Amino acid sequence: MTGTPPQNPKPETFLKLGLRCVCGGVLMGLANLVPGISGGTMLLASGVYPRFIQAIAEVSTFRLRRASLFVLLVVVAAAVLAIASCSGAVRDLVVHHRWAMYSLFIGLTLGGVPMVWRLAQPVSRATLWGAGLGFVSMALLAYVQMRGAGASSLPESTPLFLLAGVAGAGAMILPGLSGGYLLLVLGVYVPILDAIDRFKGALQEGNLGAATEPGLSVLLPVGLGVVIGVLAVSNLLKWLLSHAERATLGVLLGLLVGAGAGLFPFQQGVRPKVGELYRGRVLTAETLETLEPHKYPTELFSPSGAQAAGALALICLGFAVTALVARASAAQGERLQ
Repeated sequence: MTGTPPQNPKPETFLKLGLRCVCGGVLMGLANLVPGISGGTMLLASGVYPRFIQAIAEVSTFRLRRASLFVLLVVVAAAVLAIASCSGAVRDLVVHHRWAMYSLFIGLTLGGVPMVWRLAQPVSRATLWGAGLGFVSMALLAYVQMRGAGASSLPESTPLFLLAGVAGAGAMILPGLSGGYLLLVLGVYVPILDAIDRFKGALQEGNLGAATEPGLSVLLPVGLGVVIGVLAVSNLLKWLLSHAERATLGVLLGLLVGAGAGLFPFQQGVRPKVGELYRGRVLTAETLETLEPHKYPTELFSPSGAQAAGALALICLGFAVTALVARASAAQGERLQ
C-alpha cells in the first residue's frame, strides 16, 4: 500500500456516480457527528473513496477536471446537509446522556482497530514502535484531561476552532481515523454542534443577525481549517505513507487503541459555582446564568450496576457497528493502493 490513489477508476455514468457520492457524503457527514466512526471508512463502504482522494489530489494541483469537481461538490454538499440536519439531536444526546454516548463512542472507535490492523500487515518493528507512541500519547492526553488541564478547559477561540477543522479533516483522508473523536479530545465537539444548530435555527427564522455570531466565530474558522486540513493532511499522509508507511499505520493503530482512555464514560457535567475559576476567568452570578449546560466542566462519578452493564453493552454494540461497516467497505473491493 502507498499513499497514491488509483489513477484510472472504472468509467460510470454521472447519474450512477452521483448517487454513490450522495450516499457516501451523507454517511461521511453522519460519521463526523459520531466520534468513533471514520468518514473515510464510510466513503470506502459506499465505494467512492478512491475517486474522492483522486479528486482532492487533482484539485490541489489545479487539475480541474469535470469529474473530480463533480465528486467533490456532491460528496461535500451531501455531508454538509447531513451534519446540519442531525447536529442538534446528537448534541442533546451527548449533553444529557453522556455516559451512554461515550460508551457507544468507545465501541465505535475500537471497532476501527481491525481495519487498521489489516492495513498495517505485515507488522514490523516500526509498526510496533509507532503503535506504542500513539497509545502513550493518547493515554497521556486522557490523563491531562482527567486532571482538568486538558483541551476541554481551554478557552474557545478562533485558533482553536481552526485547529479543530484541520484535525477533523484528517478523518476524510485516511480510513479508521474519526474526526468526531478528535473534536471531542480538543474539547470543541459539543460547541461546534451547538453552533451548527444555532446557525441553522437562525436561518430558518430569517434572523441573519443571530446567524452571524456562530457563523463567524465558530463555523467560518472550522470551515477554513477543514479546507486547509484536507489539502495539507492529504499531502502529508501521502508523503508519510510513501516514506514511513509501517510507522504511520502503527501510530494510527495506537491512537485508536488508546482512544478509550480519553472517552471514559462515567463523567458528567457539573454546574460550576460563583467565584470558581472557569476557562481563565472568575465566574460571577451574571456569567453563570448565561453558561449553557453543554459548557459545564465534567467530573467523574461511580456508576451503578445497571450503568456499568449498559456501558459494556453499548461498547459491544458500537464495536459491532464499526466492524460491520469496515466489512462492507472490504466487500466493495476498494483498497488503498
